[in-house]
Amino acid sequence: MLPKVLESFKQVYEGLTKENLSTLHSVYSPQIEFQDPLHRVQGYAAFEAYFAALYANLESCRFVIKDLFYQDNQACVTWTMTFVHPRLNSGKAVTVEGASHLQFNQQAIEKHRDYADLGQMLYEHIPLLGQVIRTVKKRAVA
Repeated sequence: MLPKVLESFKQVYEGLTKENLSTLHSVYSPQIEFQDPLHRVQGYAAFEAYFAALYANLESCRFVIKDLFYQDNQACVTWTMTFVHPRLNSGKAVTVEGASHLQFNQQAIEKHRDYADLGQMLYEHIPLLGQVIRTVKKRAVA
């Protein structure tokens, strides 16, 4: 059975929309340290502002939690994020596989770090740059 804070995390993220970003408050510490491949923020006010700015430009964003492993006060979460941004991928859905490392206490998540492929998330969907990134990836495998 998952600790309550991790169960809440899963429920919040699987139901997260730009209309209910305030639900993030229920799982994070006021001193949250958050980092993803593009940004690092500290404190809930900065975290909330970061998410509001991210979601302001998205038409939709959905997370599916695939796996959640924990030991003591740490967890690893694997997820699939599908989002639509009007200026990426010709406005079609983009799907990204990623993982998060969480550190938590009984009440809240204190540290959250996301790991994801920025090419898959962003660079491959920018005109011209996307073709270059895809070509480099293909050559790296050959």
